[in-house]
Amino acid sequence: MHSSDTATGATRAIILPHRRRTLFERTSRRPIRLDASDRWVRGISYVTISLFTLFCLLPFVLILSASLSSESEIRKDGFGLLPKGFTLTAYEYIFQSPRQIIGAYVVTVLMTTFGTAIGLFIISMTGYALFRQDFPFRNAISFFIYFTTLFSAGLAPTFLWVGKTLGLRGSYAAVFLQLLITPWLIILMKNFMRIVPFEIVESGKIDGAGDFRIFVQLTLPMMKPALATVGLFLALAYWNEWYLSSLYLGSTVEFKPLQYYLYNVINTANALQNSVAGANVSIAELPSNTLKMASAVVATGPILLLYPFIQKYFVSGITVGAVKG
Repeated sequence: MHSSDTATGATRAIILPHRRRTLFERTSRRPIRLDASDRWVRGISYVTISLFTLFCLLPFVLILSASLSSESEIRKDGFGLLPKGFTLTAYEYIFQSPRQIIGAYVVTVLMTTFGTAIGLFIISMTGYALFRQDFPFRNAISFFIYFTTLFSAGLAPTFLWVGKTLGLRGSYAAVFLQLLITPWLIILMKNFMRIVPFEIVESGKIDGAGDFRIFVQLTLPMMKPALATVGLFLALAYWNEWYLSSLYLGSTVEFKPLQYYLYNVINTANALQNSVAGANVSIAELPSNTLKMASAVVATGPILLLYPFIQKYFVSGITVGAVKG
């Protein structure tokens, strides 16, 4: 009798947890019931977010519509959500030299890819060094980096130093190196590093790992949101760059970065409108406003396609920086 009771108790001990888990799973799958106030709050939130999304998408719709519209219709009726006098004249004007536009894309993509990768690695290493509590000069170096955000030498000394002293005028390196590291991104990465417990560094030292191995194998895997955030800022800086290209590249290189190429295309079209060379061309059909909109579409399209893939890391990275900064 005693053995039977023991067996029954053991069977219940095995079966009951299974029943409890099944009951918990059924309960967790049930939708949460909301009262009237919660439904109102959620409905208002959904409507607000939807309206805000439409307001954010509206400028892009206007830009795309204007780039596909006729210049004469734009001059007569203004911009609209739908193309007026559908035409691809602006895009034909941009892509009239396929070799140049392809070369501009290749240069920009290469500079953005390598600049983002190398700059991200250097900035993360700098932020890691300034984060280390056992680094004796971290406060002095942090102050020096922060000081450069308040004062700069100015355009003329920088141009003479890069162009004359370093001899980089007419070289892609003049643009590539100046965008590689910025003090603000170093400070941002240093603040991100605060989420990494210093005990991890100490445990790596106890196990005999060197500083570089601790950085690569222990610290970097914990910094994915920060790396995505800083990497996006670097990529946007390289992708949207045109001013440094106009200073140091000019007409010395065959293929110009994309933004600088589009800038020259727009300037050429405006000059054509205001010169005698446009006497035999219908000024009303010569793209001006539509050309600007088409250039915006060509320039921002790849970045808009890339952003959704790193959005979650970007948002979480900004949140971490706001809390820890």
